[in-house]
Amino acid sequence: MRDANRLEITGTVSELKALRHTPAGIPVVEFRLRHESERIEAGATRRVQAEIEAVAFETLARLVAKMEPGRVLTAEGFLAAKSRRSKRPVLHVTHIEFA
Repeated sequence: MRDANRLEITGTVSELKALRHTPAGIPVVEFRLRHESERIEAGATRRVQAEIEAVAFETLARLVAKMEPGRVLTAEGFLAAKSRRSKRPVLHVTHIEFA
């Protein structure tokens, strides 16, 4: 069984929350990415539009917190449940490239 969990997505920062710190003192910032593209599916072109919640920690959190909404970036990371109560997936960003 493979345990692959890797996501790379390019999008526009549509929402950016304030930088905060975890109880352990680790910097964290939550944000949303809006993605738009065209993909081929079943032999036809499909317009894709989606928004995904993302979170960054430590150095990446400080970097993201300085951005303005509307900035285009490519984020790479893994998906995890938002919390113990909510199983909604959130992208935990481990690498960012700015467009």
